[in-house]
Order: sequence, then C-alpha cells, then structure tokens
Amino acid sequence: MLSLQPLGDQAVLASFAAESDALRWAAAVRRLAASWLIDVVQAYRSVAVYFDLEQTTIAAVTQMLDDLARAGLPDVSTETRLHEIPCCYESQLDLPRVAEATGLTEEEVVRLHTTTEYTVYAIGFCPGFPYLGYLPSPLCGVPRLPAPRLRVEAGSVGLTGRQTGIYTEARPGGWNIIGRTPLGLVCVGDGYFPLRTGDRVRFTRIDEATFRRLQGQRL
Repeated sequence: MLSLQPLGDQAVLASFAAESDALRWAAAVRRLAASWLIDVVQAYRSVAVYFDLEQTTIAAVTQMLDDLARAGLPDVSTETRLHEIPCCYESQLDLPRVAEATGLTEEEVVRLHTTTEYTVYAIGFCPGFPYLGYLPSPLCGVPRLPAPRLRVEAGSVGLTGRQTGIYTEARPGGWNIIGRTPLGLVCVGDGYFPLRTGDRVRFTRIDEATFRRLQGQRL
C-alpha cells in the first residue's frame, strides 16, 4: 500500500511495504518526464519526489502520484543494469572479525559475498556510496566496529547488519572492511556516478596483482 506525505513544500515522500514496490514506482514517476518534476530519490522503501512549485501544487502532485500507483507498477527488470565489480579480499582489515562473528571461515565469508547478487537500494553518506542489500543470512548481523576508523580508503568494501557497501571516497567509517575494489566509482567534477538505485551488483574476486593493474580504472 502506498502512503504519501508532504516533505516540506516542494516534495512528496512516498512509503511502501517493500523495496521492490518503491523501485518500480520510482521508475514509473521518472517515466512521466513532466516539466514540473525536478528529481526522484529512492531509498529502500521510500521515494522522495521533488517538484517545481511554480508549475504545480502539492495537492495536484499528490493526486497524480496516487493515481499513478493505482494504475499499476511497471516491470523494471529489463531497465536495471548488472555491474560486476572486482574486489581484492587480500586488501582487508576486518575479515577475521567477520569470520569470528559469523562462525564461518574467512574463505566461506568471501565465497558467500561473491556468490550473492545485490541491489542498490540507496545512495548516500558520501557521493556515490551504494547501500547494497541484502547479505546472505549467514553473513548478517555483524555489528559495526566499536569505534570508527578516522580514514577508510576509497574502494574499500565493507559490511554490517544486512548490508554491504563501497566507500567511493576516503572517509571515516565504521563498517567491517573485507576487501577493496581498484575501480573508481565516482568523480564529482565529471558528474561520474555509474551506480544508480535499482542497479544490481556482483563482486568478483581478484588477486593483488590484478588490483594493481586495474587501479584507477572506471567501472
């Protein structure tokens, strides 16, 4: 069921029971290509729709969005992209901690992490940081670090709770780092943000030599 609430005076926040419904509805809104539509931002089970107040009203937008949901949500499976992202699990900081927390071996952690297909459910924290869900159940429940690191290198692949993600820039962070990708996943100056909500991600294991060879390349 769709729930619509004002988000300030120039946006509407839609909430859904499932992430898949939010993804499909966000795609339907983007297809409107209306002149009043400024942006559509999905995050898990919610979608924020920003509009131009000089061209429409919040009442009109709310009614249009409600009608759109009642008309049925589109199939977006052919519109999402699958990205294969190389990850060097030798460039880890917390793999032993994750293994201990889950009762798995380090090799089992890597195997489960690389054999799962993830969905980009949200982007935030720092430019282009993808929140990827969901981890296979044996990897779920690992808490964040007791204290965040002051610097986590760009490309670091971490996990916590039910999610995994990639630090696209060097930042402080408290996720468990189990590997690192050599690829550049964001360039603010060029407007380069290859990962979008709804996209799918699979990690492929590489060694340190391959990491050095690919370092700095774009996805």
